[in-house]
Amino acid sequence: MTDATAPEEVKKPSKTPLILGVFLAVVGGGGGFYAVYSGMLLGGESPVAQSTDDSAPLADQAGEKGAQLGAAVPMGDTAFVPLDPLVISLAPGSGSRHLRFRAQLEVPASKEREVSALLPRVVDVLNSYLRAVEPRDFEDPAILSRLRAQMLRRVQIVTGADRVRDLLIMEFVLN
Repeated sequence: MTDATAPEEVKKPSKTPLILGVFLAVVGGGGGFYAVYSGMLLGGESPVAQSTDDSAPLADQAGEKGAQLGAAVPMGDTAFVPLDPLVISLAPGSGSRHLRFRAQLEVPASKEREVSALLPRVVDVLNSYLRAVEPRDFEDPAILSRLRAQMLRRVQIVTGADRVRDLLIMEFVLN
């Protein structure tokens, strides 16, 4: 009678299908991300491949990127107009006391003389803008690209949009 009353051992279900399913989901998600990111699925070129391709010279890479954006500029048609260095005093509550800023304007060679004549206005608008920036904003790592875009827009308003192509920041030091 002891044999008939003994409880039967219940087998627990295996966790292998669950583990296998989670593993395949992670691998499939990673593969899908890679396919989209690399351009295999939706087309285009990988941002990683664009930035790490060392086989082409830097000038060729810049020319290709400009051509992709539809703004290829012949190098002979470009001139750079240096701006006088600016030293901006910051608010007393900030960790830094001064901002040292130096830049150059990329202009068409035919417009270099006109832009040079407008440099006092350009310096004035940049000085005014940089003084208006909140000191806490300088702590943001992405501030330089935003400042550059804002300053370029202001310079283009002062000089005319067809006269200045780009603002190149040569020095941006907080001390």
